[in-house]
Amino acid sequence: MVQSLWNSSQASEKTTGLEQLVYRSNLIGADRRVCNIFGGNTSTKTTVKDFRGRDIEVMYVKGSGSDLASMQAKHFTGLGLEDIRPLIERESMSDEEMVEYLGHCMIDSKHPRASIETLLHAFLPYKHVDHTHPDAIISLCCADNGKELAKEIYGDRFVWVPYVRPGFTLSKMIAESVFSNPNAELVLMEKHGLVTWGETSEECYAQTIKIINEAEAFIEERVDEGSLFGGEKHSALEAEVRRQIVSKVMPTIRGAVSDSKKMILSFDDQEDVLAFVGGVDSPKLSQVGAACPDHLVHTKVVPLFIDWTPDAEDIEGLKSKLVEGVAAYKKQYQQYFESNKNDGDVMFEAAPRVILIPGVGMINTGKSWALSQVSGALYHRAIAVMRGATSLGQFVSLSANESYNVEYWPLELYKLSLAPAETEFSRKVAFITGGAGGIGSETARRLVSEGAHVVLADLNLEGAQKVAQEINDQYGANRAYALKMDVTDEEAVQSAYAEVAVQYGGVDIIVNNAGLATSSPFDETSLKEWNLNMNVLGTGYFLVAREAFKLMKQQGIGGSMVFIGSKNSVYAGKSASAYSSAKALEAHLARCIAAEGGEYGIRVNTILPDAILQGSAIWNGSWRNERAAAYGIEPDQLEEYYRKRTTLLVNIYPRDIAEGIAFFASSKSEKTTGCMMTIDGGVPAAFTR
Repeated sequence: MVQSLWNSSQASEKTTGLEQLVYRSNLIGADRRVCNIFGGNTSTKTTVKDFRGRDIEVMYVKGSGSDLASMQAKHFTGLGLEDIRPLIERESMSDEEMVEYLGHCMIDSKHPRASIETLLHAFLPYKHVDHTHPDAIISLCCADNGKELAKEIYGDRFVWVPYVRPGFTLSKMIAESVFSNPNAELVLMEKHGLVTWGETSEECYAQTIKIINEAEAFIEERVDEGSLFGGEKHSALEAEVRRQIVSKVMPTIRGAVSDSKKMILSFDDQEDVLAFVGGVDSPKLSQVGAACPDHLVHTKVVPLFIDWTPDAEDIEGLKSKLVEGVAAYKKQYQQYFESNKNDGDVMFEAAPRVILIPGVGMINTGKSWALSQVSGALYHRAIAVMRGATSLGQFVSLSANESYNVEYWPLELYKLSLAPAETEFSRKVAFITGGAGGIGSETARRLVSEGAHVVLADLNLEGAQKVAQEINDQYGANRAYALKMDVTDEEAVQSAYAEVAVQYGGVDIIVNNAGLATSSPFDETSLKEWNLNMNVLGTGYFLVAREAFKLMKQQGIGGSMVFIGSKNSVYAGKSASAYSSAKALEAHLARCIAAEGGEYGIRVNTILPDAILQGSAIWNGSWRNERAAAYGIEPDQLEEYYRKRTTLLVNIYPRDIAEGIAFFASSKSEKTTGCMMTIDGGVPAAFTR
C-alpha cells in the first residue's frame, strides 16, 4: 500500500499557498508508484496582490517539463483565474490558441510555461487539485473491464472519462462530468490517470493516497503471483552470470542503436524486471502499447523484446538476435512514423529505448545515462501496470495513431526543448587512465563540461572517487565513474572495460595517461627500473589500447584514442634512458594502432607535454629531485628552469594538456590520426620536424 508521507510539523512551516503546493507536490513525486518521473501536475488557488496592489484570484500550477519530486516555487506558474474561467463556455480551442491565451494570463512573465493540463485544474471548482499517474489507478484504467470494476471499488463516487489527449476538450469534459455528478470524489481517465481534489492541501493529498489505496487493495486481492504474465517460462540466470553476459553484449547493442546518434546505455535486473522478461505472455504483452501517455517520449510505444532462451554459453547467439532485433525494430518504427506523421514532423532516433532479454533483464538507452535511467524508471511503472491490469482483465493501450499524436505532440516536445543543448562530447564515454592525477582529473572536468561521461581509472581509487564525486555533484549522478585499475595487469584491464560496458554500454574516447618517471645515469639504470618503465608506460599503454580497440571494433561506431607521451618521446633526455625509451615506444605504438584503426574509424593521436609539475604525483616524488640533480639546480628552481628553456617562456599546466586532449578527441580533428602534437612551450630540441 502507498504510505502517506504528510508531516504536520513540516507542513505547518509552509505559510503560503504556494509553499504548501510545493510541499504537497514533492511528497507526491517522492513515490513513483503515485506519479511518474516528470509526470503529473498539481495546483492551488489562492489570492495574491498584483503589480497594482489589487487582490486577484490566482492559480499556481506546475510548469511544463518539471518533476514533482524536485520542484521548487520557481517551477510553478501563476495565472489569473478571472481570465481563464470564461474559457469553459467555448465550444473548442486549439492547442496553439490555448498556449497563447494562457501566456497572457500569467502574473509573471518569468514563470515557466504552464502545464499542458492547466485548464483541467482551472475548470474544477476546488482549491487544490492533483493529477497523478498511480500504478494501481492506471492498472484499472488500462484494463478492458476497468470502468465496470471501478463501480465495485468506488460506487458512484467516480467520474470515468474516455481517452482524449490532454488539452481544452479533455479539461472541459472532465469539468462537465464532475459538475453532473454531485457525489464525485475523483476522476478516472481512461488509459491515463487520476484526478483528485480537496479544500486544503492536506485534504487533497490525503484523498489522493486514499483513492490509490482503495484501487490497490482491490487489485492485490486478485493477484496470483504464480500466474502473473502467464506464468514463468524462463527463470533468471545467476546475478554474476547476468552481469557477465551484459558486459559482453552491451558494446554490440550500443553499436546497433547508435547508427543515427550515439546512445548511452544502462542495465537493470531488478526483481520485477526479471519476473516480467521471464513470463510466458510477456513477449506479446510487451507489444500492446505504452502503459501511460506520459511514458511515450521516453520509452516509445513498445520495447524490443528479444526471443532468446537464457544460456550463458550462447553469447554469440544473443548478439545475433540483438543485432537482428534492433534492425527490425528500427524498420518497424520508421513505418510507424511514416504512417502517422504530420507535416513538419521530424523522426526521432528509431532505435529502441527499452530492450528486454529473458533471464538477463532490461537494457535502457538514452542520449545520457540519466535519460536512460528515466526510460528504465518508466518501464518499471509499465510492468507494475501490466501486472495489475492483467490481474483484473486484459491490458489495453492507446492505438498507434493515438500514441503517435502524443509522442510527436508539439506540447510534449516542448518539454524536451527545455533540456540543455547537446555539446561536443554529448553521448560519448571517455575512459581516462591516471584519472586521479593532474592531467587525468583536469581532462575529465574538461570533457564533462562539454557533455561527456567519464571513467576515471587509477590505482589510487580513493583519489579517483574524490574527483568523480566532485564532477557528479556539479553535473549530475553518474556523469563520472571511478574504478581501480593496474594498467600492467591484463586481467584487471579487461575487467575494467567489462565494468564500463555494464555501466555505460561502451567507450568512445581513450586517454592513455597513466604514468610514472624515474631518473638515473644510463650506467646506473637497473633492470628493475628499466622494466618498471616498460611495464607501466609500454605494456600498460598497450593493454589499455588493445582492449579499447577490441571494444571499439565491436561497437562499430569508431572512436578516438589519445596517448599522453612526453617531450622525451622525441628528445633524448639526460639520465632518463628508461623513461625516454618507454615514452618513445608509446608514441610509435600510437602510430601503429592508427595505421590499423583507420578502416574502423578509430583515430589515435599523441600529445607530447613537458614539465607538468602541478597536481602530479610524479613530480611530487623523487622524480623532482632526480631531474633537479640532473640539471645541477635545486628542486624548487625547476619550474622557473623549465619556463626559461621554452621559446615562449611559459609554464605548462594540466589544463593545457586537457585542451589538447579535447581537440584530438573532438570533431575538430576528425580527419587527423597518427599525429603527434607538442604542448611544451616550445622546446627546440623536441621539435618533431
